[in-house]
Amino acid sequence: MTDRAVILQKSVELRDPHDCTDSGDALALLEAVFDAPVRRRADGGFAPALAERWDVSPDARTWTLTLRAGLRFHDGRPLDAAAMAASIARMKRPDVGATLGAPAVWGQYLAGAEIRAVDPRTVAITTVEPLADLLDILASAYAVPPEVDEPGFRNSPIGSGAYRVVSVDPGVEVRLEANPDWWAGPVGNHGLIFRCEPDADRRAAAVAEGRAALASRLTAAQQRAGVERAGRFWSDYTDPTAIIFLLNATTGPCADARVRRALTLAVDRTRLIETVLAGDGAVLEGFVSAVHFGAPPASGAASFDREVARALLAEAGYGDGLDLVVDTPTRLPDEAQALTAALGAQLAAIGVTLHPRVTEDRVAYAERVRDKRIGDLCVFDSSPMSTFRVLYEKIDSRIAGSWWQGYANPAVERLLDDARRTVDDAARAGLYGEAYRALQADPAWIPLYHHRLGVACAVALERPAVRGDGVLDVTLLPALPAGEGKRT
Repeated sequence: MTDRAVILQKSVELRDPHDCTDSGDALALLEAVFDAPVRRRADGGFAPALAERWDVSPDARTWTLTLRAGLRFHDGRPLDAAAMAASIARMKRPDVGATLGAPAVWGQYLAGAEIRAVDPRTVAITTVEPLADLLDILASAYAVPPEVDEPGFRNSPIGSGAYRVVSVDPGVEVRLEANPDWWAGPVGNHGLIFRCEPDADRRAAAVAEGRAALASRLTAAQQRAGVERAGRFWSDYTDPTAIIFLLNATTGPCADARVRRALTLAVDRTRLIETVLAGDGAVLEGFVSAVHFGAPPASGAASFDREVARALLAEAGYGDGLDLVVDTPTRLPDEAQALTAALGAQLAAIGVTLHPRVTEDRVAYAERVRDKRIGDLCVFDSSPMSTFRVLYEKIDSRIAGSWWQGYANPAVERLLDDARRTVDDAARAGLYGEAYRALQADPAWIPLYHHRLGVACAVALERPAVRGDGVLDVTLLPALPAGEGKRT
């Protein structure tokens, strides 16, 4: 036996803390071991973490962070303003901040920024351009020691989070123990074992049979039934990652706004979720989710009007039909091929025929998208919890970011510019709301759905353990039954 509770995930990987990742599994571990100046709240705002408060200048260029007193890394070294400034400065490097197919994500926001320790508890950041949404970046600015770049760091990482690493078996399991000096106080569990189990049915069964205390990112209704029959507990949550089809607005039919609008109107998202996900999904009504900053509350269904869609296609010169080439991967999302087939069946009702082009290598697929070599549309996802980042990286034609596909909307770009300069949160949210509505009228892509996922747990969860950003936050867990279980 052991005093560590077992948590099963689809993958277990301790990544570079400054990688730009949307993997809920990777982030659950990073957030357990490392701390950033701020943490994202469920309502899209930010809560203090290493920084107890912050201020921003009226021109939205200079941010001043005041760190908590007495912060320390897991090995006892002080985590002062110099260490925090060095960690943020590391994010600027061109070799840091990569995500699938896109290098140096953080560098595009921090390049040229002056980052300095004003005194032992104060960090000042001055950006080249106004950046009223800098907290979106700082939520990933995990504090790291200087040896973070040494080859062995990932197998014995040192952070400042609620848990410190005891051992790492790469790709298999990571053992953690509670950090007695964590700034937020004691956590519910003395120790945790994050263990890899790729099969969701096996993850759920392990909780039902008492071989694990918790399993995350479960999907199927039968998994829930088995967990609850065994007297265990289940909680649902909606993953904010948006499943979409990017549209080639550079060349071909989708360069026409009428075609883009027609394709968006022709999709019955509720039926699509039933067909592809057996109902385990939530309708996506706009370019970001309803929990994104500035997005209006979900109304229950996105617009669906095939008659208007047919009229728009006819007006665009495609009244006799339209053939489109669609790129699709075999994973991420894992249902990509089934989704393409289901979308094709729905679009056939307005005279659109999809011709799939499948790429099995997911990295090669991401590179195809990044290099703007898609056909007329492609299966993709949109994961940043930052409304600002989605607009900047995917929609702003002046930036032409990694995932931008030729779309241009000067009115939306003006709203983005105004938002960058607007430090008042309510006023900035209003600007993003305007952009949301503008992109419903002139879509850059086809928004479809979010996955509805589940957590199985040996004990009842009095509060959600998965935050609004879709990340399991182990600091929110109650005491879990301990035990090694067995590796499956």
